[in-house]
Amino acid sequence: MTRDVIIAPSILAADFARLGEEVAAIDAAGADWIHCDVMDGHFVPNISFGADVIRAIRPVTAKPLDVHLMIAPADPYLEAFAKAGADIMTVHAEAGAHLDRSLQAIRALGKQAGVSLCPATPESAIEYVLDRIDLVLVMTVNPGFGGQSFLASQIEKIRRIRNMISGRPIRLEVDGGITRDNAAAVAAAGADALVAGSAVFRGGDYASNIAAIRAAAEVPKPRQGSAQRAGETMLIR
Repeated sequence: MTRDVIIAPSILAADFARLGEEVAAIDAAGADWIHCDVMDGHFVPNISFGADVIRAIRPVTAKPLDVHLMIAPADPYLEAFAKAGADIMTVHAEAGAHLDRSLQAIRALGKQAGVSLCPATPESAIEYVLDRIDLVLVMTVNPGFGGQSFLASQIEKIRRIRNMISGRPIRLEVDGGITRDNAAAVAAAGADALVAGSAVFRGGDYASNIAAIRAAAEVPKPRQGSAQRAGETMLIR
């Protein structure tokens, strides 16, 4: 048997002049989630898009919109992204002083809550919010730009986080430099949601690119308790 792995193409790598068409195309090509990288030019050194773009693409797909908020502060904008149609909202542990409060606010809006960790941030940053989260996002590049190379130093962090969340209905997502060449190692370390931008959109054959990443990431299921298996059925797929 294989563990189900979510493939979440990042629209940061899409053609913004045809964004609606691009979202529809990756949906048809087999994307499980649509990953939306929101950048503010402050927390990270780039600006991408805001809640209005999420609202614009929401009617184009029924797939979950996985909104990664690389912004600081995030709290004042949570309601806007929720109303725009985000399904999963992930904030950075480094982006504010009150992570627990941010996660409570996301859940109060009826959305799944995620926490993202930059490469230099240890997994201990999420130790006391595990009961508040549905997803942990490990950055395998320094956030702010697409097309960066994968940081292999994060593999061990992924493995430690998998052990930390074992038995809980929490997705472990990885974002940054993911390709068919490193997807197996990332999945073997415990990731079960992979974000890929350039590796999906490069060359134009989105279906083949998604299928290749998915095939590489299929690894035997680890031994796990029935509580975890039951919990996983609660998550957006």
